[in-house]
Amino acid sequence: MPRPDYVAAIDQGTTSSRCIVFDQAGHIVSVAQREHRQIFPRPGWVEHDAAEIWQAVQGVLADALGGLDGQIAALGITNQRETTVLWDRATGQPVCPAIVWQDTRTAPLTHALAEHEQLFKEKAGLPLTTYFSGPKIRWLLDEHPGLRERAERGEVLFGTMDSWLLWNLTGRHITDVTNASRTMLMNIHTLAWDEELLAALDVPRAMLPEIRPSAEIYGRTRGGFPVASALGDQQAALFGQTCFAPGETKSTYGSGSFLLMNTGHEPVVSKHGLLTTVGYQIGDTPATYALEGAIAVTGSLVQWLRDNLGLISSAAEIETLAKTVDDNGGCYFVPAFSGLFAPHWRSDARGVIAGLTGFVTKGHIARAVLEATAWQTREVVDAMNADSGLDLTTLRADGGMTANNLLMQTLADVLAVPVIRPMVSETTALGAAYAAGLATGYWPDIDSLRANWHKAAEWRPAIDETAREQEYRNWKKAVARTLDWVEQ
Repeated sequence: MPRPDYVAAIDQGTTSSRCIVFDQAGHIVSVAQREHRQIFPRPGWVEHDAAEIWQAVQGVLADALGGLDGQIAALGITNQRETTVLWDRATGQPVCPAIVWQDTRTAPLTHALAEHEQLFKEKAGLPLTTYFSGPKIRWLLDEHPGLRERAERGEVLFGTMDSWLLWNLTGRHITDVTNASRTMLMNIHTLAWDEELLAALDVPRAMLPEIRPSAEIYGRTRGGFPVASALGDQQAALFGQTCFAPGETKSTYGSGSFLLMNTGHEPVVSKHGLLTTVGYQIGDTPATYALEGAIAVTGSLVQWLRDNLGLISSAAEIETLAKTVDDNGGCYFVPAFSGLFAPHWRSDARGVIAGLTGFVTKGHIARAVLEATAWQTREVVDAMNADSGLDLTTLRADGGMTANNLLMQTLADVLAVPVIRPMVSETTALGAAYAAGLATGYWPDIDSLRANWHKAAEWRPAIDETAREQEYRNWKKAVARTLDWVEQ
Protein backbone atom coordinates (compact mmCIF):
# COMPACT_ATOMS: atom_id res chain seq x y z
CA MET A 1 0.00 0.00 0.00
CA PRO A 2 1.52 3.41 -0.95
CA ARG A 3 2.59 5.68 1.87
CA PRO A 4 0.36 8.81 2.26
CA ASP A 5 2.05 11.96 1.05
CA TYR A 6 1.10 14.72 3.49
CA VAL A 7 -0.13 15.73 6.93
CA ALA A 8 -2.58 18.64 7.32
CA ALA A 9 -3.11 20.93 10.31
CA ILE A 10 -6.00 23.23 11.19
CA ASP A 11 -4.71 26.31 13.01
CA GLN A 12 -7.82 27.89 14.54
CA GLY A 13 -6.61 31.27 15.80
CA THR A 14 -8.09 34.32 17.47
CA THR A 15 -8.63 36.29 14.26
CA SER A 16 -8.60 33.63 11.52
CA SER A 17 -8.57 29.93 10.73
CA ARG A 18 -5.93 28.34 8.52
CA CYS A 19 -5.21 24.96 7.06
CA ILE A 20 -1.56 24.21 6.30
CA VAL A 21 -0.37 21.02 4.60
CA PHE A 22 3.16 19.70 5.28
CA ASP A 23 5.30 17.06 3.60
CA GLN A 24 7.65 14.47 5.14
CA ALA A 25 10.45 17.04 5.57
CA GLY A 26 8.14 19.48 7.41
CA HIS A 27 7.96 21.83 4.43
CA ILE A 28 4.75 23.72 3.60
CA VAL A 29 2.87 22.35 0.58
CA SER A 30 -0.29 24.48 0.66
CA VAL A 31 -1.97 27.12 2.83
CA ALA A 32 -5.50 28.51 3.04
CA GLN A 33 -6.79 31.16 5.45
CA ARG A 34 -10.13 32.81 6.31
CA GLU A 35 -10.78 35.51 8.89
CA HIS A 36 -13.78 35.64 11.20
CA ARG A 37 -15.51 38.50 13.01
CA GLN A 38 -14.38 39.98 16.31
CA ILE A 39 -17.53 40.91 18.25
CA PHE A 40 -17.31 43.59 20.98
CA PRO A 41 -20.82 43.95 22.50
CA ARG A 42 -19.62 45.94 25.55
CA PRO A 43 -16.33 47.37 26.86
CA GLY A 44 -14.13 44.45 27.98
CA TRP A 45 -16.33 41.86 26.20
CA VAL A 46 -14.93 39.88 23.25
CA GLU A 47 -17.02 37.24 21.48
CA HIS A 48 -16.84 34.89 18.50
CA ASP A 49 -19.55 33.07 16.57
CA ALA A 50 -18.53 29.40 16.83
CA ALA A 51 -20.79 28.45 13.89
CA GLU A 52 -19.03 31.06 11.73
CA ILE A 53 -15.66 29.63 12.77
CA TRP A 54 -16.76 26.09 11.83
CA GLN A 55 -17.83 27.39 8.41
CA ALA A 56 -14.40 29.05 8.00
CA VAL A 57 -12.61 25.82 8.99
CA GLN A 58 -14.61 23.81 6.45
CA GLY A 59 -13.67 26.41 3.85
CA VAL A 60 -9.93 26.37 4.53
CA LEU A 61 -9.90 22.56 4.61
CA ALA A 62 -11.50 22.48 1.17
CA ASP A 63 -9.20 25.19 -0.18
CA ALA A 64 -5.94 23.69 1.15
CA LEU A 65 -6.69 20.07 0.26
CA GLY A 66 -8.58 20.66 -2.98
CA GLY A 67 -5.68 21.06 -5.36
CA LEU A 68 -3.36 18.50 -3.80
CA ASP A 69 -1.91 15.71 -5.87
CA GLY A 70 -1.55 13.15 -3.08
CA GLN A 71 -3.01 11.51 0.01
CA ILE A 72 -3.48 12.98 3.51
CA ALA A 73 -2.12 10.71 6.27
CA ALA A 74 -3.69 12.64 9.16
CA LEU A 75 -5.24 15.91 10.27
CA GLY A 76 -4.10 17.76 13.41
CA ILE A 77 -5.72 20.65 15.27
CA THR A 78 -4.21 23.59 17.11
CA ASN A 79 -6.31 26.36 18.54
CA GLN A 80 -6.68 29.65 20.37
CA ARG A 81 -6.79 28.58 24.00
CA GLU A 82 -9.37 29.30 26.76
CA THR A 83 -12.07 30.57 24.37
CA THR A 84 -15.31 29.01 25.64
CA VAL A 85 -18.05 27.45 23.48
CA LEU A 86 -21.38 26.01 24.71
CA TRP A 87 -23.53 24.03 22.27
CA ASP A 88 -26.66 21.88 22.13
CA ARG A 89 -25.88 18.16 22.14
CA ALA A 90 -28.94 17.33 19.99
CA THR A 91 -28.69 20.03 17.32
CA GLY A 92 -24.93 20.69 17.42
CA GLN A 93 -25.62 24.45 17.37
CA PRO A 94 -24.03 26.99 19.75
CA VAL A 95 -26.47 28.13 22.46
CA CYS A 96 -24.75 31.50 22.99
CA PRO A 97 -21.79 33.47 21.62
CA ALA A 98 -18.33 32.07 22.42
CA ILE A 99 -16.44 34.06 25.07
CA VAL A 100 -12.89 34.76 23.85
CA TRP A 101 -9.79 34.35 26.03
CA GLN A 102 -9.21 38.14 26.03
CA ASP A 103 -12.67 38.86 27.52
CA THR A 104 -12.65 40.40 31.02
CA ARG A 105 -16.37 40.22 31.98
CA THR A 106 -15.60 37.61 34.66
CA ALA A 107 -13.47 40.01 36.75
CA PRO A 108 -16.13 40.39 39.51
CA LEU A 109 -16.54 36.60 39.62
CA THR A 110 -12.80 35.96 39.94
CA HIS A 111 -12.61 38.50 42.77
CA ALA A 112 -15.50 36.71 44.51
CA LEU A 113 -13.62 33.39 44.22
CA ALA A 114 -10.48 34.76 45.92
CA GLU A 115 -10.81 32.35 48.88
CA HIS A 116 -10.07 29.48 46.44
CA GLU A 117 -6.94 31.04 44.95
CA GLN A 118 -4.50 28.59 46.57
CA LEU A 119 -6.64 25.63 45.49
CA PHE A 120 -6.46 26.70 41.84
CA LYS A 121 -2.73 27.32 42.09
CA GLU A 122 -1.96 23.92 43.62
CA LYS A 123 -4.35 21.73 41.63
CA ALA A 124 -4.75 23.57 38.32
CA GLY A 125 -1.34 25.29 38.27
CA LEU A 126 -3.03 28.59 37.41
CA PRO A 127 -3.66 31.98 39.02
CA LEU A 128 -7.26 33.10 39.48
CA THR A 129 -7.81 35.46 36.52
CA THR A 130 -10.33 36.20 33.76
CA TYR A 131 -7.98 34.54 31.22
CA PHE A 132 -9.13 30.93 31.72
CA SER A 133 -12.24 28.99 30.67
CA GLY A 134 -13.73 27.94 34.03
CA PRO A 135 -15.00 31.37 35.11
CA LYS A 136 -16.38 31.94 31.59
CA ILE A 137 -18.47 28.73 31.82
CA ARG A 138 -19.76 29.74 35.25
CA TRP A 139 -20.71 33.21 33.98
CA LEU A 140 -22.68 31.77 31.05
CA LEU A 141 -24.52 29.31 33.30
CA ASP A 142 -25.36 32.07 35.77
CA GLU A 143 -26.48 34.64 33.20
CA HIS A 144 -28.58 32.53 30.79
CA PRO A 145 -31.84 31.30 32.36
CA GLY A 146 -32.33 27.53 32.12
CA LEU A 147 -28.82 26.88 30.81
CA ARG A 148 -27.47 25.42 34.06
CA GLU A 149 -30.32 22.89 34.32
CA ARG A 150 -29.76 21.79 30.72
CA ALA A 151 -25.99 21.52 31.35
CA GLU A 152 -26.59 19.37 34.45
CA ARG A 153 -28.67 16.99 32.29
CA GLY A 154 -25.87 16.83 29.72
CA GLU A 155 -27.99 18.54 27.05
CA VAL A 156 -25.61 21.50 26.74
CA LEU A 157 -21.91 20.75 26.19
CA PHE A 158 -18.78 22.81 26.89
CA GLY A 159 -15.62 22.85 24.88
CA THR A 160 -12.66 24.99 23.95
CA MET A 161 -12.14 25.45 20.19
CA ASP A 162 -10.40 22.07 19.81
CA SER A 163 -13.47 20.32 21.28
CA TRP A 164 -15.84 22.28 19.04
CA LEU A 165 -13.88 21.29 15.93
CA LEU A 166 -13.45 17.66 17.05
CA TRP A 167 -17.21 17.41 17.69
CA ASN A 168 -17.95 18.68 14.18
CA LEU A 169 -15.24 16.60 12.49
CA THR A 170 -15.64 13.28 14.34
CA GLY A 171 -18.86 13.46 16.41
CA ARG A 172 -16.91 12.87 19.65
CA HIS A 173 -17.03 15.19 22.70
CA ILE A 174 -13.36 15.26 23.67
CA THR A 175 -10.50 17.61 24.46
CA ASP A 176 -6.77 17.11 24.92
CA VAL A 177 -4.70 17.54 28.07
CA THR A 178 -3.12 20.84 26.96
CA ASN A 179 -6.45 22.58 26.40
CA ALA A 180 -7.97 20.99 29.52
CA SER A 181 -5.05 22.38 31.53
CA ARG A 182 -6.25 25.93 30.68
CA THR A 183 -9.77 25.56 32.10
CA MET A 184 -8.99 25.72 35.86
CA LEU A 185 -11.06 22.51 36.11
CA MET A 186 -8.40 19.84 35.43
CA ASN A 187 -6.02 18.60 38.11
CA ILE A 188 -2.62 18.87 36.44
CA HIS A 189 -1.26 16.04 38.60
CA THR A 190 -3.97 13.48 37.73
CA LEU A 191 -4.87 14.85 34.25
CA ALA A 192 -8.55 14.45 35.19
CA TRP A 193 -11.45 16.77 35.95
CA ASP A 194 -11.26 17.52 39.67
CA GLU A 195 -14.36 17.46 41.89
CA GLU A 196 -12.97 20.13 44.22
CA LEU A 197 -12.20 22.50 41.33
CA LEU A 198 -15.61 21.82 39.75
CA ALA A 199 -17.32 22.58 43.07
CA ALA A 200 -15.37 25.81 43.57
CA LEU A 201 -16.46 27.07 40.14
CA ASP A 202 -19.90 25.39 40.30
CA VAL A 203 -19.54 23.75 36.86
CA PRO A 204 -21.53 20.52 36.16
CA ARG A 205 -19.37 17.55 35.20
CA ALA A 206 -22.01 16.32 32.71
CA MET A 207 -21.19 19.14 30.27
CA LEU A 208 -17.43 18.49 30.13
CA PRO A 209 -15.60 16.63 27.34
CA GLU A 210 -13.53 13.49 27.85
CA ILE A 211 -9.83 14.32 28.31
CA ARG A 212 -7.53 12.52 25.86
CA PRO A 213 -3.80 12.65 24.97
CA SER A 214 -2.59 15.31 22.51
CA ALA A 215 -1.65 12.72 19.87
CA GLU A 216 -3.88 9.73 19.12
CA ILE A 217 -6.48 8.89 16.48
CA TYR A 218 -9.71 10.49 17.75
CA GLY A 219 -11.87 9.56 14.76
CA ARG A 220 -12.22 10.11 11.04
CA THR A 221 -13.57 12.95 8.94
CA ARG A 222 -16.30 12.49 6.37
CA GLY A 223 -13.45 12.49 3.85
CA GLY A 224 -12.12 9.39 5.57
CA PHE A 225 -8.77 10.50 6.97
CA PRO A 226 -7.88 10.32 10.68
CA VAL A 227 -8.06 13.31 13.02
CA ALA A 228 -5.08 12.54 15.23
CA SER A 229 -3.90 15.51 17.32
CA ALA A 230 -5.08 18.49 19.34
CA LEU A 231 -2.82 21.02 21.06
CA GLY A 232 -3.34 24.54 22.39
CA ASP A 233 -1.49 26.99 20.16
CA GLN A 234 1.48 27.75 22.42
CA GLN A 235 1.98 24.09 23.30
CA ALA A 236 1.82 23.28 19.58
CA ALA A 237 4.58 25.84 18.95
CA LEU A 238 6.70 24.15 21.67
CA PHE A 239 6.16 20.83 19.84
CA GLY A 240 6.80 22.35 16.41
CA GLN A 241 10.09 23.80 17.70
CA THR A 242 10.98 20.22 18.80
CA CYS A 243 11.54 21.30 22.43
CA PHE A 244 11.36 17.69 23.63
CA ALA A 245 14.02 17.80 26.39
CA PRO A 246 13.71 19.47 29.82
CA GLY A 247 15.08 23.00 29.70
CA GLU A 248 14.42 23.49 25.99
CA THR A 249 12.49 26.72 25.53
CA LYS A 250 10.65 28.53 22.76
CA SER A 251 9.23 32.03 22.60
CA THR A 252 6.56 33.12 20.14
CA TYR A 253 6.71 36.84 19.37
CA GLY A 254 3.43 38.29 18.15
CA SER A 255 1.17 41.05 19.52
CA GLY A 256 2.10 39.63 22.91
CA SER A 257 4.69 36.95 23.58
CA PHE A 258 4.59 33.50 25.12
CA LEU A 259 7.62 31.65 26.48
CA LEU A 260 7.28 27.94 27.24
CA MET A 261 9.99 25.81 28.86
CA ASN A 262 9.79 22.02 28.81
CA THR A 263 10.11 20.88 32.46
CA GLY A 264 9.85 17.11 31.90
CA HIS A 265 7.34 14.66 33.36
CA GLU A 266 6.70 16.46 36.67
CA PRO A 267 4.67 19.67 36.93
CA VAL A 268 6.64 22.55 38.44
CA VAL A 269 4.33 24.81 40.46
CA SER A 270 5.72 28.29 39.97
CA LYS A 271 6.84 30.44 42.89
CA HIS A 272 7.86 33.27 40.56
CA GLY A 273 4.73 34.32 38.68
CA LEU A 274 4.55 31.76 35.86
CA LEU A 275 1.82 29.33 34.78
CA THR A 276 2.17 25.56 35.13
CA THR A 277 0.69 23.88 32.08
CA VAL A 278 0.68 20.55 30.24
CA GLY A 279 3.10 20.75 27.31
CA TYR A 280 1.88 17.64 25.43
CA GLN A 281 1.08 13.94 25.82
CA ILE A 282 1.83 11.43 23.07
CA GLY A 283 -0.53 8.46 23.23
CA ASP A 284 -0.33 6.60 26.53
CA THR A 285 3.15 7.89 27.43
CA PRO A 286 3.51 10.15 30.50
CA ALA A 287 2.58 13.80 29.96
CA THR A 288 5.30 16.40 29.48
CA TYR A 289 4.80 19.64 31.43
CA ALA A 290 5.89 23.21 30.81
CA LEU A 291 6.27 26.52 32.56
CA GLU A 292 4.70 29.40 30.66
CA GLY A 293 5.34 33.12 30.84
CA ALA A 294 2.82 35.37 29.09
CA ILE A 295 3.86 38.93 28.15
CA ALA A 296 0.91 41.15 27.23
CA VAL A 297 2.53 43.79 25.01
CA THR A 298 5.43 43.21 22.59
CA GLY A 299 4.53 43.46 18.88
CA SER A 300 1.48 45.56 19.74
CA LEU A 301 3.86 48.20 21.16
CA VAL A 302 5.39 48.60 17.69
CA GLN A 303 1.85 48.97 16.28
CA TRP A 304 1.13 51.58 18.96
CA LEU A 305 4.24 53.55 17.92
CA ARG A 306 2.96 53.42 14.33
CA ASP A 307 -0.77 54.03 14.83
CA ASN A 308 -0.94 56.24 17.95
CA LEU A 309 2.26 58.29 17.67
CA GLY A 310 2.96 58.11 13.91
CA LEU A 311 6.73 57.78 14.46
CA ILE A 312 6.85 55.03 11.83
CA SER A 313 4.52 54.25 8.92
CA SER A 314 5.02 50.46 8.95
CA ALA A 315 6.09 47.97 11.62
CA ALA A 316 9.20 47.03 9.62
CA GLU A 317 10.47 50.63 9.79
CA ILE A 318 11.18 50.40 13.52
CA GLU A 319 14.42 48.52 12.89
CA THR A 320 15.67 51.22 10.50
CA LEU A 321 14.72 53.99 12.93
CA ALA A 322 16.32 52.21 15.91
CA LYS A 323 19.55 51.77 13.94
CA THR A 324 19.94 55.56 13.57
CA VAL A 325 21.34 55.53 17.13
CA ASP A 326 23.86 53.30 18.93
CA ASP A 327 21.89 52.78 22.15
CA ASN A 328 18.71 53.82 23.98
CA GLY A 329 20.10 57.21 25.06
CA GLY A 330 19.24 56.37 28.66
CA CYS A 331 15.48 55.86 28.14
CA TYR A 332 13.41 52.76 28.94
CA PHE A 333 9.86 52.01 27.81
CA VAL A 334 7.72 49.71 30.00
CA PRO A 335 4.46 49.02 28.05
CA ALA A 336 2.14 48.23 30.97
CA PHE A 337 -0.84 49.48 28.97
CA SER A 338 -3.34 47.33 30.87
CA GLY A 339 -1.16 46.13 33.72
CA LEU A 340 1.79 43.73 33.72
CA PHE A 341 1.51 39.99 33.02
CA ALA A 342 4.21 37.46 33.93
CA PRO A 343 6.05 37.45 36.20
CA HIS A 344 4.46 40.46 37.98
CA TRP A 345 0.67 40.03 37.50
CA ARG A 346 0.02 43.65 38.49
CA SER A 347 -3.25 45.03 37.10
CA ASP A 348 -2.54 48.38 38.81
CA ALA A 349 0.52 49.10 36.62
CA ARG A 350 0.46 51.51 33.66
CA GLY A 351 3.05 52.25 31.00
CA VAL A 352 5.99 54.62 31.47
CA ILE A 353 8.90 55.99 29.48
CA ALA A 354 11.61 56.61 32.05
CA GLY A 355 15.00 58.33 31.86
CA LEU A 356 14.01 61.05 29.38
CA THR A 357 16.45 63.92 28.79
CA GLY A 358 16.74 66.56 26.09
CA PHE A 359 19.23 64.27 24.34
CA VAL A 360 16.61 61.58 23.54
CA THR A 361 15.37 61.36 19.92
CA LYS A 362 12.74 59.24 18.21
CA GLY A 363 15.55 56.83 17.31
CA HIS A 364 16.27 56.27 21.01
CA ILE A 365 12.56 55.70 21.68
CA ALA A 366 12.39 53.18 18.82
CA ARG A 367 15.34 51.31 20.31
CA ALA A 368 13.72 51.41 23.77
CA VAL A 369 10.55 49.92 22.25
CA LEU A 370 12.51 46.93 20.88
CA GLU A 371 14.47 46.58 24.12
CA ALA A 372 11.17 46.42 26.05
CA THR A 373 10.45 43.06 24.39
CA ALA A 374 13.93 41.81 25.27
CA TRP A 375 13.86 42.93 28.91
CA GLN A 376 10.36 41.52 29.46
CA THR A 377 11.67 38.23 28.04
CA ARG A 378 14.63 38.38 30.44
CA GLU A 379 12.27 38.77 33.42
CA VAL A 380 10.32 35.68 32.38
CA VAL A 381 13.49 33.66 31.69
CA ASP A 382 14.89 34.54 35.12
CA ALA A 383 11.63 33.32 36.69
CA MET A 384 11.77 30.10 34.64
CA ASN A 385 15.36 29.41 35.63
CA ALA A 386 14.49 29.98 39.31
CA ASP A 387 11.37 27.78 39.19
CA SER A 388 12.76 24.91 37.15
CA GLY A 389 16.30 24.70 38.49
CA LEU A 390 17.34 24.56 34.82
CA ASP A 391 19.35 27.27 33.08
CA LEU A 392 18.25 28.41 29.65
CA THR A 393 21.03 27.60 27.18
CA THR A 394 19.33 28.57 23.88
CA LEU A 395 16.10 30.36 22.96
CA ARG A 396 14.18 29.16 19.92
CA ALA A 397 12.18 32.14 18.65
CA ASP A 398 9.26 32.21 16.24
CA GLY A 399 6.44 34.57 15.28
CA GLY A 400 6.22 37.74 13.21
CA MET A 401 8.65 39.84 15.26
CA THR A 402 11.54 37.45 14.54
CA ALA A 403 11.92 39.13 11.13
CA ASN A 404 13.50 42.04 13.08
CA ASN A 405 17.21 41.21 13.19
CA LEU A 406 18.05 44.01 15.65
CA LEU A 407 15.48 42.62 18.09
CA MET A 408 16.94 39.13 17.74
CA GLN A 409 20.45 40.45 18.48
CA THR A 410 19.11 42.46 21.43
CA LEU A 411 17.45 39.31 22.82
CA ALA A 412 20.76 37.43 22.61
CA ASP A 413 22.57 40.31 24.33
CA VAL A 414 20.00 40.62 27.12
CA LEU A 415 19.60 36.86 27.76
CA ALA A 416 23.32 36.03 27.36
CA VAL A 417 22.40 32.93 25.30
CA PRO A 418 22.15 32.24 21.55
CA VAL A 419 18.78 33.03 19.93
CA ILE A 420 17.78 30.83 16.99
CA ARG A 421 15.11 31.31 14.31
CA PRO A 422 13.98 28.12 12.53
CA MET A 423 13.55 27.61 8.79
CA VAL A 424 9.79 26.97 9.13
CA SER A 425 8.23 29.89 10.98
CA GLU A 426 4.71 28.35 11.11
CA THR A 427 5.65 26.37 14.20
CA THR A 428 2.13 26.25 15.67
CA ALA A 429 0.57 24.44 12.72
CA LEU A 430 3.75 22.38 12.30
CA GLY A 431 3.46 21.15 15.91
CA ALA A 432 -0.12 19.97 15.34
CA ALA A 433 0.97 18.25 12.12
CA TYR A 434 3.94 16.58 13.86
CA ALA A 435 1.72 15.21 16.66
CA ALA A 436 -0.86 13.88 14.17
CA GLY A 437 1.88 12.35 12.04
CA LEU A 438 3.38 10.62 15.08
CA ALA A 439 -0.01 9.19 16.06
CA THR A 440 -0.51 7.67 12.60
CA GLY A 441 3.06 6.49 11.93
CA TYR A 442 3.71 9.06 9.20
CA TRP A 443 6.77 10.02 11.25
CA PRO A 444 8.27 7.11 13.22
CA ASP A 445 9.49 8.95 16.34
CA ILE A 446 10.48 12.32 17.78
CA ASP A 447 14.07 11.85 16.57
CA SER A 448 12.76 12.05 12.99
CA LEU A 449 11.06 15.35 13.91
CA ARG A 450 14.29 16.70 15.40
CA ALA A 451 16.04 15.80 12.14
CA ASN A 452 13.53 18.01 10.28
CA TRP A 453 14.34 21.05 12.40
CA HIS A 454 16.79 23.45 10.75
CA LYS A 455 17.87 26.88 11.86
CA ALA A 456 17.56 29.79 9.49
CA ALA A 457 19.62 32.22 11.58
CA GLU A 458 21.41 32.47 14.92
CA TRP A 459 22.38 35.47 17.05
CA ARG A 460 25.01 35.30 19.80
CA PRO A 461 25.55 37.65 22.76
CA ALA A 462 27.79 40.59 21.86
CA ILE A 463 27.87 42.76 25.00
CA ASP A 464 29.78 42.27 28.23
CA GLU A 465 28.26 41.23 31.54
CA THR A 466 28.81 44.59 33.25
CA ALA A 467 26.90 46.53 30.59
CA ARG A 468 24.12 43.91 30.51
CA GLU A 469 23.51 43.99 34.25
CA GLN A 470 23.65 47.80 34.45
CA GLU A 471 20.98 48.02 31.76
CA TYR A 472 18.87 45.40 33.56
CA ARG A 473 19.05 47.38 36.81
CA ASN A 474 17.82 50.45 34.94
CA TRP A 475 14.99 48.42 33.39
CA LYS A 476 13.91 47.21 36.84
CA LYS A 477 13.90 50.80 38.12
CA ALA A 478 11.61 51.72 35.21
CA VAL A 479 9.29 48.79 35.99
CA ALA A 480 9.04 49.92 39.63
CA ARG A 481 7.75 53.28 38.42
CA THR A 482 4.77 51.66 36.65
CA LEU A 483 3.34 50.15 39.85
CA ASP A 484 0.50 51.48 42.04
CA TRP A 485 -0.67 53.84 39.27
CA VAL A 486 -4.32 52.70 39.31
CA GLU A 487 -5.69 53.21 42.80
CA GLN A 488 -8.95 51.26 42.41
